[in-house]
Amino acid sequence: LQRDAKGQYLFDLLCHHLNLLEKDYFGIRFVDPDKQRHWLEFTKSVVKQMRAQPPFTMCFRVKFYPTDPAALKEEITRYLVFLQIKRDLYHGRLLCKTSDAALLAAYILQAEIGDYDPGKHPEGYSSKFQFFPKHSEKLERKIAEIHKSELSGQTPATSELNFLRKAQTLETYGVDPHPCKDVSGNAAFLAFTPFGFVVLQGNKRVHFIKWNEVTKMKFEGKTFYLYVSQKEEKKIVLTYFAPTPEACKHLWKCGIENQAFYKLEKSSQVRTVSSSNLFFKGSRFRYSGRVAKEVMESSAKIKREPPEIHRAGLVPSRSCPSITHGPRLSSVPRTRRRAVHISIMEGLESLRDSAHSTPVRSASHGDAFAGPGRSSRAESSERVAAQQVNKFVLSVLRLLLVTVGLLFVLLLLLIVLTESDLDTAFFRDIRQTPEFEQFHYQYFCPLRRWFACKLRAVVNLLIDT
Repeated sequence: LQRDAKGQYLFDLLCHHLNLLEKDYFGIRFVDPDKQRHWLEFTKSVVKQMRAQPPFTMCFRVKFYPTDPAALKEEITRYLVFLQIKRDLYHGRLLCKTSDAALLAAYILQAEIGDYDPGKHPEGYSSKFQFFPKHSEKLERKIAEIHKSELSGQTPATSELNFLRKAQTLETYGVDPHPCKDVSGNAAFLAFTPFGFVVLQGNKRVHFIKWNEVTKMKFEGKTFYLYVSQKEEKKIVLTYFAPTPEACKHLWKCGIENQAFYKLEKSSQVRTVSSSNLFFKGSRFRYSGRVAKEVMESSAKIKREPPEIHRAGLVPSRSCPSITHGPRLSSVPRTRRRAVHISIMEGLESLRDSAHSTPVRSASHGDAFAGPGRSSRAESSERVAAQQVNKFVLSVLRLLLVTVGLLFVLLLLLIVLTESDLDTAFFRDIRQTPEFEQFHYQYFCPLRRWFACKLRAVVNLLIDT
């Protein structure tokens, strides 16, 4: 890449390599040295968004989950979405009850190893594959039973489509979790889905708010605010606390982008959003892509021969093993693989480790990732220190500006009270208070006479000169 190459250039280059036309559902994610996740912004320079030392590690993944995956026009798009949701299932983000979990895993088996063959698949063959963070022997037998008896004859494309249709019906479809705490200090996970805003807490979904009910999102430091207007003009404000200000800003930006993508009718309706209040500038952000309705209309116009799909190793990932190359559970003692119900709580516990995980680096660049030298670390430390100093100076300047502004407003109010002839009830009530009369005669009048005297002296001096 050229140093000034924008994120859009890199993304288009990658989509061309994958032969992908329905690309608006996808994005590029990277993690900074502080383990904070970011989406690559397409309107900005790639290099300027990176705080780490090159070479940079990025992940291609689904950014906006399709409202109806079956409505996607091309099989290559459905396959990439299938890979993402399979990874969500593996990391505990797609949560479901045992019966649904068995069906989803059976679809994955059928898509990747084909029909059940007694010669190739001996007793207990499903235990060699890992679909979830944890699962029991009973669930393994259920997966094999469905694969043997119900899915025979399905092509990989059909099994993947059935997998997507089933995943779409689950409450946590499309969840990309952001760990937070509520006002009581309880742990929670916030997420934006194709259908609205979701809060997961404990072992249940405690809030689900449709996109048309969300009126505003803003953040201040670590605090995230969601303004909701529901039926009968009922208005509420949900408040959550992110681990760091950077995590809170990332949460806010994700919310702005998801609401724009799923709620708006046209991209021309997108507006720049600010997190600022009356006195502070805050952060400004604008979603730069097309909205879901425009993407669907554009997909309907695609007319080309379906591209060839190389399912084996198309998107390798060591952090999410392929089912045919992943870690074998048979190497784990049965006593440790206890029966566990696939529940909300399980998934949330696993999310704590995976939500902010650093992308896996390519093995071919192992030496390059051994870490920067002392000079690079020193430069990085100096750069961070300079950024902190700049932030401190800006904070002091903003505080000074606010203080001067407040003093100016108070001075104007004082002049209006003492010098104007306005006789409104508000001013009259203030003027008649003993405190104001005492201030006026003991302090303000002497100060006014002193100031007038000094002003006349200066004017006379100027005239004499």
